[in-house]
Amino acid sequence: MQVLHKAMKGLGTDDSTLIRVVVTRTEVDMQYIKAAYLKKHKKTLNDEVHSETSSHYRTFLLSLLGPNH
Repeated sequence: MQVLHKAMKGLGTDDSTLIRVVVTRTEVDMQYIKAAYLKKHKKTLNDEVHSETSSHYRTFLLSLLGPNH
């Protein structure tokens, strides 16, 4: 979770880290990660990814993350 936050913090996004974490954790424990991210950062992971990415890249990551809840 902290890795995801650091990847999107400040100017620019660490795309390789963001992709690696989302892709490798999607099937295992993404729902836990999303809940913990919301609790710690008061913003959903989906909303953060949406604000930090664009175009097909955004669509791809959001589809892997699943519904925003």
